[in-house]
Amino acid sequence: MDLGLKGKRALILASSKGLGRAIAGQLVSEGAEVILSSRSADHLKKTAEELNRLSEGASVTYFPADVSKKDDLDALSEFAGLHFGRLDILVNNAGGPPSGAFLSLTDEDWQKAFELNLLSYIRTIRFAVPLMEKSGGGRIINIASSSIKKPIDGLVLSNTFRLGIVGLTKTLAGELADKNILVNTLAPGRIATDRVAELDRRTSERTGVAVQDVRAQSEAEIPLGRYGRPEEFARAAAFLASDACSYVTGESLLVDGGLVRSI
Repeated sequence: MDLGLKGKRALILASSKGLGRAIAGQLVSEGAEVILSSRSADHLKKTAEELNRLSEGASVTYFPADVSKKDDLDALSEFAGLHFGRLDILVNNAGGPPSGAFLSLTDEDWQKAFELNLLSYIRTIRFAVPLMEKSGGGRIINIASSSIKKPIDGLVLSNTFRLGIVGLTKTLAGELADKNILVNTLAPGRIATDRVAELDRRTSERTGVAVQDVRAQSEAEIPLGRYGRPEEFARAAAFLASDACSYVTGESLLVDGGLVRSI
């Protein structure tokens, strides 16, 4: 199937590694032009060089930004506007907030998590919509977590603000439909990334269970019996970003190997 991504212009947040990088690689392989963004200029430079070698004619550039800082996002907005002139695809992504039980977290922890995991999405969508209007429409993909369907123990910050993303997505799907801008939430389960490995290590430290056994226990809860691969998650993102996705908006798609059993 031709996804119709050739020549599409995409901005992908938190894309120097992990799920964001995997999505960038998938879109580049389909012919999209991509701006990468994350906090580390060194990681971005390396990733851009790797992705530009994926195929002849690949067009990948980058702009460092901390998505929790308004000034950084304002600068990113200006760069995207000057570099592309328009925008077809926005992938909102951000690192997960700290783990911890409710009573261990301070007001500062809550404020930082809000700015990182919800307000950053609001700000990027705000500047992306006018650029998408110049393209006659677009696709916004908001990366969340399987916690939007089933809260994860020890991750109250993530559980709270990821659900905010769902509410934002559902609302904007209605508000932006007449602009031909489709908005969806994409939620990973246990995908084999550095973030999940770190969570497994913390569980190991907290419980005294060996980290390999922590992973084995997690995999036993997944019907497919394993952690997902980043490229599997990226293929779902590519569909939501594509012309093939023409009648899906306001939805939350889990890529979790069947982990969440709720209806």
